Amino acid sequence: MTLMQRFIKDESGATAIEYGLIAGLVAVAIIAALTALGGSLDTLFSYAATNVSSAAS
Repeated sequence: MTLMQRFIKDESGATAIEYGLIAGLVAVAIIAALTALGGSLDTLFSYAATNVSSAAS
């Protein structure tokens, strides 16, 4: 019975789950931000690539 009470009171796994949830939320936020900025980043890199290739010619 004592072993079962210790198991119920043990909260070390809860901390690991909380960190996992936080990491998951951060990953979702990063993906959302990159998706939102994707079009403007594509335009920026295309502009830079065009200018670099024309300068090299």
